[in-house]
Amino acid sequence: MRRFVTRDDLAATAEELRHRGVRVVFTNGCFDLLHPGHIRLISKAAAMGDRVMIAINDDASVRRLKGDDRPIYPVVERAEILLALRWVDYVTAFPEDTPLQTIRMVRPDVLVKGGEYRERDIVGATFVRSYGGRVARVTMKKGFSTRLIVRRVSETG
Repeated sequence: MRRFVTRDDLAATAEELRHRGVRVVFTNGCFDLLHPGHIRLISKAAAMGDRVMIAINDDASVRRLKGDDRPIYPVVERAEILLALRWVDYVTAFPEDTPLQTIRMVRPDVLVKGGEYRERDIVGATFVRSYGGRVARVTMKKGFSTRLIVRRVSETG
């Protein structure tokens, strides 16, 4: 069942799934404008486990990180778009600038980020490895980012 849930519900669901032997995969980001790089990340993440959980920055967090003109879509709409993807099982939102608290709550079996991150710079990587979890990096599709898409649209506007 695909759902937009609270972090507490996501953590409880992850615990229940792990208890049943289900491998939980987690990734995070703003996911402000879904593009081919995001699709590659999520589809590859799905191949690493049984259930995919995505944590997205809430609107205030996106504004702090990306500027006052972002997010393009509010959090509920970003969650709806992600949940329309066949690979995504659960989405939650977090108010902090990093997903560390959410990662600590969920305790995923696999933490996935884009290949542009060095493993030592991936938020939560040390924590996930501390209990035997795996950290994976997915090579992103070159030439795609929300920032570049917004720039391209405004230039052709």
